[in-house]
Amino acid sequence: MTPQDYLRHLRGDAARLRDVAARGLSAPVPSCPEWDVAALVRHTASVYAHKVACMRLLRQPADGEWATEPSDGDLLAWFDRELATLCDELSSRDAADPSFTWYPPDQTVGFWHRRMAQETVVHRYDAELALGETSPIDEELAIDGIDEVLAVFLAGPWYGDEPVEDATSRSVLVCSGGRTWHVTLGRDAVPISTDDTAGATELVVTGPPGETLLWLWGGRVGDDVVTIDGPADLAAELRSRLDYCVS
Repeated sequence: MTPQDYLRHLRGDAARLRDVAARGLSAPVPSCPEWDVAALVRHTASVYAHKVACMRLLRQPADGEWATEPSDGDLLAWFDRELATLCDELSSRDAADPSFTWYPPDQTVGFWHRRMAQETVVHRYDAELALGETSPIDEELAIDGIDEVLAVFLAGPWYGDEPVEDATSRSVLVCSGGRTWHVTLGRDAVPISTDDTAGATELVVTGPPGETLLWLWGGRVGDDVVTIDGPADLAAELRSRLDYCVS
């Protein structure tokens, strides 16, 4: 996907999130049990502000260097401002320009193009779920999101900082949208391969892109929306590893 693709999705999904939120800020968010919609909006706007600071400072922002609350108490207007600032910042920079990110292999603005589009579509779904108004996720964006969950979050180099002592090193195949990801649940790392000939697997997870993304991302949909073929204990191990990385 191109930076322009990510920006288009970011703007569209953020607009939908905002419109839904305006009709029910006090509604509880089932996929984020400790939040209501107002807390979801506050979190997302604060994330936008933080990423702008990452790009401008070229280092990890310190506490107080980005907004975490609206200065005037108007939550939705603050969300609008932070979204506009983020989109302006991303639009004004080349994807190859340097930026601080939490992911060591990619210290570029392009990382935030992708991450903010994916952050927003998942939280758009959260807001919709709270109001009972869910809508489909764009297929191309969902496939890209599946790749990000697996290759960046689950397999990220930071994940191996704490070895998983009970890891089985067994393999899982995730299949969606004509793509495959071969995942090995290792003790010190989680190698990911997109090679169809990567080897045998004990567990296969298959589903439509949008539903598969939401299943991977903190179990936002149930097991009934994907097909899980393999041992229940390995499916539980995959879920545990995912829940450690994403929420």
